[in-house]
Amino acid sequence: MRTIVIHPHSVLRQCAQPVAKIDASIESLVAQMIEVMHAEGGIGLAAPQIGVSKRIFVTVGQSEDGGDEKVFVNPKFLLIDGVLGAQEEGCLSLPEIRGSVRRQPHAVIEATGLNGELFTMESAELMARCWQHEVDHLDGILIIDRMSPIDRLVNRKRLRILESAQERE
Repeated sequence: MRTIVIHPHSVLRQCAQPVAKIDASIESLVAQMIEVMHAEGGIGLAAPQIGVSKRIFVTVGQSEDGGDEKVFVNPKFLLIDGVLGAQEEGCLSLPEIRGSVRRQPHAVIEATGLNGELFTMESAELMARCWQHEVDHLDGILIIDRMSPIDRLVNRKRLRILESAQERE
């Protein structure tokens, strides 16, 4: 099983490459992403977070039993709107780091599913925030880039620990 890539790994700062074709390797990657997301207790996971620079992210299901994970290949926003609101966010690639991130509460996204079909979804609040967080990963943006200055200061020591651990590897 793949593992989560931790900041400051360089893949987290790259703009992920578009997926040209959905084939068995992409299907296998998505299955691994879903497995890692569940194992780590996340609600979303972008391919760069497991070291793969591809424009793919997955989210947990919306059904009561937790099934129906959603796969977004080459996603793009058609609309992000509403009044910016701050909420605390965390990230699997930034363990033990949390901070207030301002995002708009409503989003309409277009992506390709694993079946090769283009689809559009609309969501508000948590899923809209999750989509924005995951697309940020595809663009090489992390929550530490969007945190308030105070939260950056609060997390400075933990960030230094992550960065020095990476240097030792």
